Amino acid sequence: MYITCLDLEGVLVPEIWIAFAEASGIPELKRTTRDEPDYDKLMKWRIGILKEHGLGLKEIQDTIATIDPIPGAKEFLDELRSFSQVIIISDTFTQFATPLMKKLGWPTIFCNSLEVADSGEITGFRMRIENSKLTTVKALQSIGYETIASGDSYNDLGMIKASKAGFLFKSTDKIKADNPELPAFDTYDELMAAIKAAMK
Repeated sequence: MYITCLDLEGVLVPEIWIAFAEASGIPELKRTTRDEPDYDKLMKWRIGILKEHGLGLKEIQDTIATIDPIPGAKEFLDELRSFSQVIIISDTFTQFATPLMKKLGWPTIFCNSLEVADSGEITGFRMRIENSKLTTVKALQSIGYETIASGDSYNDLGMIKASKAGFLFKSTDKIKADNPELPAFDTYDELMAAIKAAMK
């Protein structure tokens, strides 16, 4: 029994924070998990910048409404789900992910949640579980699944390396150079072929 675990941002949809950095004109917000391995540190820093600029959930959701999946992502997911169980495991938040899940045909996603004040200010965040991607993959393995995982960032490496087969997808040159043992792909066709081969 196989289950495929995919990251969301950078793999199926563009990076939300990069899109918001461009929309809001705050270049510092372009920093993502491709640049900062410590997610807790990254999120606290982002929340501080939002507060400084008086920006809240609504402004980010307005940007998310304009984001479409990466070309080919929905077709890739549709085909993948025809022969494999698929779970998207993301460090994003339900308040960000829901509109994107609609555009992707409502795949299953495990993610986190934001703490939002009545004013719309983002005051904090609640992680579903510590080290959520690796922990989730290990939990799936404990109930009899072989996992195949793919992602693009530092926070994906745990689940990729712990899986029966794991692949980098649309990753950075640095992450690829630091993890030469991991196959790295840039197109959905390559990733699909690798997943199918891993299941044989």
